[in-house]
Amino acid sequence: MIATLINVALVLLGSAIGLLFKNRIRPRFSSAIIAALGLCVIGLGISNLLASNNALCVILCMVVGTLIGEALNIDAAMNRGAEWLRRAMTKNGKDNSLFVEGFVSSTVLFCVGALAVNGALQAGLNQDYSILISKGVIDCVTAITFSAAYGIGVGFAAIPLLIYEGGITLFAQVIGPYLGDAVVAEMSAVGGTLIVGIGINMLGLPKEKLRVANMLPAIFLPIAYLPLSALLAGFFA
Repeated sequence: MIATLINVALVLLGSAIGLLFKNRIRPRFSSAIIAALGLCVIGLGISNLLASNNALCVILCMVVGTLIGEALNIDAAMNRGAEWLRRAMTKNGKDNSLFVEGFVSSTVLFCVGALAVNGALQAGLNQDYSILISKGVIDCVTAITFSAAYGIGVGFAAIPLLIYEGGITLFAQVIGPYLGDAVVAEMSAVGGTLIVGIGINMLGLPKEKLRVANMLPAIFLPIAYLPLSALLAGFFA
């Protein structure tokens, strides 16, 4: 949990810095930086996706995971949670959309991907904190830009980040020894696909933003898919 707490602290630090300099960063520069980060995020997501050794696993996990997420409507639940936090922390309705977008986009960006999964697993299994600390530095820089553009909602992304990374770390301590490298690789690949979706939203490409939060269950499905597919392959061999 130490590495997760460091990651959370760096996100909060970056958010505070972004809010401090919010009025000193021109919108034109903020938009340009977000676009540049969007391109970087897409590149990072693609690199994670290409690490997959089982394309069918990624496809099926994305399809099934998205169906689960849509049924649960995770995106709407996150929006409601963000709105509740906004009402609790602000006295007026100004910048409501920015608060929600900052909270949701930052939460997904901070929580999914190879660094979050592998870093939390390494912290839980081997007490190796280097990956999550490196991720924390990246998140800090991202939080500065996001906070300057979206406001205080970015800082509240530290709450689900703490739950997500801390949960994976504790999860790894319990069942991590039973997870093989193939499972971790495919989880990272699915996470990379979600990261690409976030990058596309950051660039404002789709007419309607992708509900990436509703795809989150997909990242955990390789844990079940790979053993099941191996079992079926052996049965029909």
